Amino acid sequence: MTLAEVVSSSLSDFYSYFVSDLPGWMSNFIGLFLLVIVVVIYSIFIWKFHKFISKKNVFSLDLHQYNKSEHPFLSKLGAMGLYVVEYIIVLPLLIFFWFGVFSLFLILLTKDIPMQTILILSATIIGAIRMVSYYSENASREVAKLFPFTLLAVAMTESGFFNFERIITQISQLPQFFNHILIYLFFIIVIETVLRLFEFLFGIFGLTEENTENN
Repeated sequence: MTLAEVVSSSLSDFYSYFVSDLPGWMSNFIGLFLLVIVVVIYSIFIWKFHKFISKKNVFSLDLHQYNKSEHPFLSKLGAMGLYVVEYIIVLPLLIFFWFGVFSLFLILLTKDIPMQTILILSATIIGAIRMVSYYSENASREVAKLFPFTLLAVAMTESGFFNFERIITQISQLPQFFNHILIYLFFIIVIETVLRLFEFLFGIFGLTEENTENN
């Protein structure tokens, strides 16, 4: 038995013991209240981070300020290196964090869905949001809100959703999550690299348009 299964079983036993002596209506109330807390945390996470994930340039570290070289060639080489660090390494890691937390919530809020399917679904949504952000950040923000909240609405229509013990049971799936997640970090890095490359090529040929959207 894995550690996650032990933790899941212990939490389930503790919860069952805690509510076993309570009246039926009170145990149902506690279970529903705890489930509402999980849904609220999920909703706040999506609301707080959807603007972050939907921006083409998620942050502005301004790493160029550390490029002190006065030699033209070294200056350009340093600028290229800092660009790679900022947009090909740091940015994918931040997006990967969003992907990881989003996937964990899907694991807890859904049932009877294979781990691989959840990860593919999360990666598809993240990839779509990032691609759309290079076309329109406004559209990307809508996608970043619509898909996660739609998934939540679909999950809530499934039988057995309003059962907090189901969420505790889902904890046993977490080892599978950590065993498969690294391939998706590579996927995110590839996506961001390809998007930046196309943006660079479009810029060379003058195919980019000035973004006049209100953020």
